[in-house]
Amino acid sequence: MHCKLIGIPLQDGAGRLGCEMGPSAYRTAGIGEALRELGHKVSDLGNINPVAAPRLTHPNAALKKLPEIAAWIQAIEEVAYRESGEGLPIFMGGDHALSAGTVAGVSRRAQEQGRKLFVLWLDAHTDFHTLDTTQSGNLHGTPVAYYTGQPGFEGYYPALSAPVPLRHICFFGIRSVDPAERKALSGSGATIHDMRAIDEHGVAALLRTFLARVEAEDGMLHVSLDVDFLEPSIAPAVGTTVPGGTTFREAHLVMEMLSDSGRVHSLDLVELNPFLDERGKTAHLMVDLAASLLGRQVMDRPTISFTG
Repeated sequence: MHCKLIGIPLQDGAGRLGCEMGPSAYRTAGIGEALRELGHKVSDLGNINPVAAPRLTHPNAALKKLPEIAAWIQAIEEVAYRESGEGLPIFMGGDHALSAGTVAGVSRRAQEQGRKLFVLWLDAHTDFHTLDTTQSGNLHGTPVAYYTGQPGFEGYYPALSAPVPLRHICFFGIRSVDPAERKALSGSGATIHDMRAIDEHGVAALLRTFLARVEAEDGMLHVSLDVDFLEPSIAPAVGTTVPGGTTFREAHLVMEMLSDSGRVHSLDLVELNPFLDERGKTAHLMVDLAASLLGRQVMDRPTISFTG
């Protein structure tokens, strides 16, 4: 497979500085080398830069950096559309606001090809706020509402040409949902597997059902992996830690099942804040997970010695 590494040094959507260093951390942690060792062709396309920020004001005074986020989304959408024509683009972030652009671009490509796009949202949060409902004003909490075509983004975020139906979204690993998001998602048709569901039924049973739907509809799958999907003790480099995330093996099982499915066409790696990491621990884990998604098997795992 041709893997295309695309850096998105975006931190304007988050509440803490540091995510702009994420793309460099993935490169330093060896993501290119890891994928080449699996036999893939790897091209590093460098980093995306935003277009000029428009002049925007909004009635919700809590919103932070709205013009900057709108500029980023426009630039990201164009690159995501272009690079999803062939190969597998890997978008290295950067905070989760970037997915407003990546999913919008990939969805436009899928529509052009007459295919259905599905999204697996691996995250502690649903990120389903609109510009009107967010109280924090941090716009990394809005991408899913935007790319599924919820009202309130018109005239602020770029026009959306191919919204993703909510029934094509699977939220997986959720454990922190604001009341406004919960109300908006109730009866929406989206699949929501919170950590209690994972505890009760296990990763495999829940994910297998969703992947069977994608297979039945010959769908293309976009995977968006947020660092806070993981238990904070194994992945501390994120500004939005929520206790009770997935374990090392649960996360790898998700990636291994996705690899087996053969349905993944694009991947987000988001919310890595190297400033909060411990000697690159989280960056290396995220690279390891990407390798599992791209074909590394359990028996191929290297032994790591911490002695000497």
